[in-house]
Amino acid sequence: MSQIQQQAQQQFSDFATENVETYLRFARIGLDSAERLLKLQLETSKTALEESAKAAKAFAGVKDVQEALALRSKLAEASVDQASVYSRHFYEIASQAQAEVSQLVEERTTAFNKNVVAGLDRFVKTAPAGADVAVAAVKSTVQATAAAVDSLTKAAKQVADFADASVKAATTATTDAVKAAAKKTAAAA
Repeated sequence: MSQIQQQAQQQFSDFATENVETYLRFARIGLDSAERLLKLQLETSKTALEESAKAAKAFAGVKDVQEALALRSKLAEASVDQASVYSRHFYEIASQAQAEVSQLVEERTTAFNKNVVAGLDRFVKTAPAGADVAVAAVKSTVQATAAAVDSLTKAAKQVADFADASVKAATTATTDAVKAAAKKTAAAA
């Protein structure tokens, strides 16, 4: 087997190994995220069941309408707090998974671009005269693409940061509004 064939086989083997590792990382990210979401849902379900049992017992002991209204307001506030906590945790898990996938894509894109440039450099060494202009054009395109991907990645991170801040602000505002409404209802009763 010639030196060129051995190099080609090695390059193909390396490429296949890298792709398998990338797919496995994607799968791990997905499975880890699914596991965390399932755990969150199970914990939330257990808490909701316990809270429902406590609420049923509390309503069974109510003596008058005002006490029932006050208890209802208190339970509504607690329910909104729990939903807010669940939403926050769900969003954190989704955001973390998105960040991990983005990082993996960025790593693979960078590695691909480096491999293309290295391949072009090897090609230039064995290419006929005049091919250097075409290679320079391809290198320029690869570099421009890398810059564009970098810009898109930065923009996506900014959007994710903005969305994160917006979700947190909306959650806080909703929780505060429900608490205020519950206090008004309790005061009116």
